[in-house]
Amino acid sequence: MNGDGLGASAPSVVGRRDGRNGEWADVRRENGQPEDGEQQPTWSGQWVADRLGVSLRAAAEPATGTDEDRRLTELLGLALRRNPKRAHLLVSNVLGKHVPQRPEVVHQAGVDLGRRVRRLLGDEAAARAVVLGYAETATGLGHSVADGLELAPYLHSTRRPVPAVAPAGGFEESHSHATEHLLLPEDPQLLAGDGPLVLVDDEFSTGNTVRNTISALHSRYPRRRYVVVALVDTRTEEQRQALDAFAATLGAQVDLIATATGTVRLPADVLDRAGRLLARHEPARPAEPPEGSAAEPTAAVTRVDLGWPEGLPDGGRHGFTPAHRARLEAALPAMADRIAAVLLPEQLPPTTLRDRPETEPTRPPRVLVLGFEELMYAPLRLATELQASLGDRVEIRYSTTTRSPVLAVDDPGYAIRTRITFPAHDRPADGPGERYAYNVAAGADPRRRFDAIVAVVDSAADTPALHAPDGLLARLGAHTDQLLLATVPAHIPRPRPRRAEPPGPLRGPAFSSYNPEEVGWLLQDLSDVALEAPTEEREEAIQQGGAHYAESLPVEYQPSAEYQRLFQNALDSSSARVARAVGAVTETVLAEHAARRPGHPPGTAGPPVPVLVSLARAGTPVGVLMRRWAQYAHGLSLPHYAISVVRGRGVDGNALRWLAEHHDPADIVFVDGWTGKGAITRELAEALRPHPGFSPEIAVLADPGGCVRTYGTRDDFLIPSACLNSTVSGLVSRTVLRADLVGPEDFHGAKYYRELAGADLSRHFLDTVTARFEEVAAGAAEEAAELLAADREPTWAGWAAVERISREYGVGDLNLIKPGVGETTRVLLRRVPWRVLARRGAGADLDHVRLLAEQRGVPVEEVEELPYSCVGLIHPHYTRGAVGADGRAVSAP
Repeated sequence: MNGDGLGASAPSVVGRRDGRNGEWADVRRENGQPEDGEQQPTWSGQWVADRLGVSLRAAAEPATGTDEDRRLTELLGLALRRNPKRAHLLVSNVLGKHVPQRPEVVHQAGVDLGRRVRRLLGDEAAARAVVLGYAETATGLGHSVADGLELAPYLHSTRRPVPAVAPAGGFEESHSHATEHLLLPEDPQLLAGDGPLVLVDDEFSTGNTVRNTISALHSRYPRRRYVVVALVDTRTEEQRQALDAFAATLGAQVDLIATATGTVRLPADVLDRAGRLLARHEPARPAEPPEGSAAEPTAAVTRVDLGWPEGLPDGGRHGFTPAHRARLEAALPAMADRIAAVLLPEQLPPTTLRDRPETEPTRPPRVLVLGFEELMYAPLRLATELQASLGDRVEIRYSTTTRSPVLAVDDPGYAIRTRITFPAHDRPADGPGERYAYNVAAGADPRRRFDAIVAVVDSAADTPALHAPDGLLARLGAHTDQLLLATVPAHIPRPRPRRAEPPGPLRGPAFSSYNPEEVGWLLQDLSDVALEAPTEEREEAIQQGGAHYAESLPVEYQPSAEYQRLFQNALDSSSARVARAVGAVTETVLAEHAARRPGHPPGTAGPPVPVLVSLARAGTPVGVLMRRWAQYAHGLSLPHYAISVVRGRGVDGNALRWLAEHHDPADIVFVDGWTGKGAITRELAEALRPHPGFSPEIAVLADPGGCVRTYGTRDDFLIPSACLNSTVSGLVSRTVLRADLVGPEDFHGAKYYRELAGADLSRHFLDTVTARFEEVAAGAAEEAAELLAADREPTWAGWAAVERISREYGVGDLNLIKPGVGETTRVLLRRVPWRVLARRGAGADLDHVRLLAEQRGVPVEEVEELPYSCVGLIHPHYTRGAVGADGRAVSAP
């Protein structure tokens, strides 16, 4: 990946290497830079720095002139590329992609990071971890990190689809030239564990790509811990804070390990200046590249049979386990010997050493092992073993070809001195295009010439295009005396049995107290599993990052007689208002659906009709009521399902796939009870990105936050179903997502509290509201007509109010602020409340809130200019010793 990522822990700096040990000295010496004791070399970013005003500064202060600054520039050079988002490119001297480097330096850079990850996690967690590297740039680095970790399997993303392998996920890279990444593990369970996920990239510049990755994976494979690893971290303080806020929304811990940290300082007009600079220096086509044209004499190609072990994967594209690593280590010496048999110095052409400058008569021949795009690790390890086999007789360097177009300038102060261009030769899925090999041609400096090149490709890339007159081999042959080709068999995953479809929806009376035709629950029944935990213990674990709220359940609140009377009074006084909102939102949904699917107006026979999909569990009573209204007003029998949505982890992907297999996604209408600040609205929109055809719109009874387009009202009024837990929601718990209970092919889980049947008010609530349909029908129809004619674009006024409350009350985590009467009720029932903010003058709608607050010892503070009836604040930084705002200890209900 071309430089993107993030992190969330204390930064680290480059550890100083002794130049006499051949590590940082090699970094300085590459591209013709002098060794220790010679004149200080020109920094390979100086050309760009001088012309664009770009500078690198280490995290340490004071920045200018420190050892940390020098170490950062030893690791990185600068180049230019044509990219509207970021024209400068940080070029790593230890990655082995753009700059040929000693293979042991490249491998050790990743191994050292992997060892640090293992020390951070401990052996037990490290054995349960999975390492994920980014294509194409960090595939070899990620594999080397896995080598340092030793205990974990490795997978890298890929841009090469494989028909036999179903994607286990995918994500977008924000500023790369090629953005789409696929995850294609041969073992579908590889990502399904709950151990740490170690994400490896060469550079973190914004954090966007890793956030995209975690968001995409967390919804399907939730886990408690992520470790983000990179060679350099150049994010700004604002971007670091954005990661912290993102990690908080997950309920997961995100750590960062980097070799070096610093900042890239850019002038405000850097993109304009870079554009003008590129225009002056980019060669006119088709003259570029002048070097390596087919007309020049080229070295003959000699094939080398590596004897690659049968069945051993060529890398991490489909997964690479510790057992695979052991097989490769055992086979490497013999494979290196096969290459060495051809590359022995006495077999190199006699002109090779004779033509070197007289100042270097004894320098050993230079040999480049050149990998191929994502195939970085196998060539790297072959190069490492080859150097060990040949010792000082040959100087081995390693780099790979790439998709990334970068400007080449043959200047010692520029990181990309030369560029060889050739057509893609692996039949890429995105079509033909140019590919590049950087710093392979010697350019103006004969000391940089390679006497021999070993090109290593996989069998999928060993095509006629590779051997064509304008192909890679012909281009390379113009710049060396001896050219070898080694082909690694591309691993073809074994066919897997078709994914078993989850069972159909659960229905009452076997699961829930609702009538079976009123809702089908796309959940698995976990009724026999002990999941409840005391409120204080859950809150402490959630806020300290040790657990996600969806991994356990609160103890079901059993209302007192006084509270039950309040519920009944609220139901009696608001049932007509609820019924009117149900009618208004249902009529709106039917009209919108008819407009999208013309020819089938409400009341006509035959499909298509809206398919209601409620977000369990608060949305489910509303979905049942909307289904009843459609039956009452239009004689329609709408399908209705309930699925799980978990904040920070998204919507149940298996449930979405089941819906897509049984219904047209265009007919799906998601339903919820109300909106708070809009977190679930945003969660749904993000979770639906990998599932084309579904609309992210949500229909709700009440939208006080201004978050959706389809609603019954934007007033914040009491919906009585918010007053209780399972006893008003079909005796079903909130949903559960825990890795040891929910496998990668399972629906999320929930419990059916059959033992609470004596206290169940679910049907009573539905029947009471349904009984008011007739009296509100005319008003509901008028209100729906007004809504359909009105501007219903979301205003997000509630989100702005929550941000203001966050500032005024010093609550840094917006997830601890729960706006609206429904969300405030949930805080008082399930979490550890701190205080309640009530809009001045709010009346009987808040009677139950005041009673619950009194029982919990929580103050109710009246405030002005609140778009909600009330807002509940969860106790920030909660521990079991915390107290409420009044100084009294917080206790469970």
